Amino acid sequence: MSFKQGPLYPCNPSTTRGEPTKISSSKDKVVYTNGRSVIIRDLKDAAVATAYAGHVQPTTVARIAPSGYYCASADVSGTVRIWDTVGEEQTLKGEYKAIGGRVKDLAWDGESKRIIAVGDGRDKFGHAFMVDTGSSTGEIIGHSKTVNAVSIRHQRPFRAVTAADDGSIVFHQGVPFKYDKTIKTHTKFVQDVQYAPSGDHFASVGTDYKIFLYDGKTGETLGEFTDSPHTGSIMAVSWSPDNKSIVTSAADRTVKLWDVETKKAQVTWTLGSAVEHQQVGNTWTESDSIVSLSMSGDLNVFDKRIGDKPARVLYGPQKPVTAALPAQSSTFFVGTADGRVLHHTDDGYEYVSGNAHTTLVAGIGAAQDGKVYSVGFDDRLREIEGKGYTPAAFTTASQPKSVAVAADSTAFVLETQNIEAVRSNQKVFDLALKYTPSAIAATGSIVAVGGEDQKVRLYSWDGKALTESGTLEGNKGTVSALAFAPGGVLLASGDSSGKIVLFDANERKAATSRWAFHSGRINALAWTADGRHCASGSLDTHVYVWSVQKPMKNIAVKNAGPGGVSTVFWLGENELASAGADGCVRRWSIMFHA
Repeated sequence: MSFKQGPLYPCNPSTTRGEPTKISSSKDKVVYTNGRSVIIRDLKDAAVATAYAGHVQPTTVARIAPSGYYCASADVSGTVRIWDTVGEEQTLKGEYKAIGGRVKDLAWDGESKRIIAVGDGRDKFGHAFMVDTGSSTGEIIGHSKTVNAVSIRHQRPFRAVTAADDGSIVFHQGVPFKYDKTIKTHTKFVQDVQYAPSGDHFASVGTDYKIFLYDGKTGETLGEFTDSPHTGSIMAVSWSPDNKSIVTSAADRTVKLWDVETKKAQVTWTLGSAVEHQQVGNTWTESDSIVSLSMSGDLNVFDKRIGDKPARVLYGPQKPVTAALPAQSSTFFVGTADGRVLHHTDDGYEYVSGNAHTTLVAGIGAAQDGKVYSVGFDDRLREIEGKGYTPAAFTTASQPKSVAVAADSTAFVLETQNIEAVRSNQKVFDLALKYTPSAIAATGSIVAVGGEDQKVRLYSWDGKALTESGTLEGNKGTVSALAFAPGGVLLASGDSSGKIVLFDANERKAATSRWAFHSGRINALAWTADGRHCASGSLDTHVYVWSVQKPMKNIAVKNAGPGGVSTVFWLGENELASAGADGCVRRWSIMFHA
């Protein structure tokens, strides 16, 4: 029994209202952060994505060195980590404490030897250091408030510019970097500043809706882009690979392409009318794709030849994945902590259309006729048909914890002190419980409910009412996950101590209690179609695959999900997928024992 790591389906960037989010690119790859992870994602090949989870604190910005061999990523505590992007190991090259607070941006020099990190420090707002040793290579001074952006000229003589909330841009000579002059063109916060790849010019944008162009060597202001300006705070600016154009993304929900020579707007893309369509970051890749980030986390990829809408949009979870469900062949649904449900096919993610949940999706279940049910902390049970929600929704009596579906398409919603049975959005039965329930599973006409009293109770369902038919004991903690094997005889029961007990539901006794290698709460259990193996995902970040015939044999996928695995599911006979706190879905090819 062994495993091989398959593709990673990445999460999308996290965003903050009213603040720019830094995304960057290297060749065809786009680099961004979400939670404690750094994601590197290939625009040409969707299957090529990597996640780096080395940070202890939430990450803020990541950039790949011009050499392409290393990535520098920074977090809210002011730590910058430089790690290897070439090998599978992601070896750490160096970890340095750059400033005393949140790092807002960082920049590499042209030789991939120096980094400037800027942000919100206690004693200083920026730090320039050598990548190999961490020793200082000049000082970044001249600002009185948080520095939002930094850019280094990649050619000698080196220059560096920083932009801050005090409305000023500081021009530094290098190397070592030292203060040269303050440029006062903007009247409000300066959100981004970027050097052209050639180093001849740099551009700045800010919350005063203005865009300025400067000389790259001297820092002289060359002019302002005044033709058809943005009507909202401009969050980001990027240069084209040929140095002839810039692209700006703004909170007025538009992305504009400008010609640098004439200072005129060539194309304006408008992306919608809601708050989530505000544009908060952008990058221009070497292969001439313009990527702009929406407030909702969507990555809009533009082609400058198509002038009315994005050429394509990359969707993905922006928050932790809290529930998941395999659909036909290798497609699946995921529910996230912000209430969105997404459907994944070979072409990537897409949102389930219609009225989504407004907050965390607590569970997703499927009926035999292909209907999918989801419950959320907004006290709603919703149905998904095809790729969209049906208009009607059932309002639950109290907050749902999970959902299970019986053979006759009745959805059983587990709540704080009761179970509601719902068929076609009508309540058909309500069972009050004398204990606090914590997990539910259903097969055929049997419903199993796990409780905080460490017991599993079996109920039989006759289409009208639930009647208790037995109790299973053997767990050592709150029962946190239940799953019936195909056939409905075997029931796996995972608890908060990390132990899984395999019960025989017919004989009401434990078949094995040897599945006990997890060290944290079991969050999910999933059986293979032949009922011979069961996979478990736990808060301890590991995934195990257990064998019914040989209870002592297992496959351990260690550190399968940074922050904890909240859901596991099979996408075929040997393909296992796991997802959790970092919002990414990882696939594993499992080789079973002969």
